[in-house]
Amino acid sequence: MVGGVSDPTIDSPMSTILAAYPGARRALFARYHLGGCQSCGFPDEESLASLAARSGGHDPEEMLRHLREADAHDRTMLVEPVALAEWLRDSPPPLLVDTRTREEHEAVHLADSLFMTQELQQELFSGDPARVIVLYDHTGRHVLDHCSWFRGHGLKSTFGLAGGIDRWAREIDPSLRRYRLEID
Repeated sequence: MVGGVSDPTIDSPMSTILAAYPGARRALFARYHLGGCQSCGFPDEESLASLAARSGGHDPEEMLRHLREADAHDRTMLVEPVALAEWLRDSPPPLLVDTRTREEHEAVHLADSLFMTQELQQELFSGDPARVIVLYDHTGRHVLDHCSWFRGHGLKSTFGLAGGIDRWAREIDPSLRRYRLEID
């Protein structure tokens, strides 16, 4: 099991691979230029083997190895809710940044977190590169992309909250109101 999903094989549909390896689309695009745009995209039901064959005869087993390695690296960028609760007791605590929509942030957010704006992003990119920053979204589905973006701009102490605010509400602070998005 990977991320609560059966360990994918080359015959697994891309939806299963993306569920098991949340950063798979980014990893496929970075190495093979697949999945980033309409011309190189793939449907959820297509298998990795089929994608490999139709996109230039890539070795699907090598592609799967690459996805597993990329996922192992991605997981080093995540902080579990229990660990974050401990970090928040440190002095100084990490900066919490909410990457969801303004409406979601205004409805419910982690205490002392800031809403991500372009101005805040630019301020952080030009600030202390050693500052510990923890980004969070709704379910942790997109936070790895945001972490990669921040780390790519020199902020190597940026982490993403595993499972997002939803998991935080389930495991750490049940007083936070939970919600569901149709697009999530």
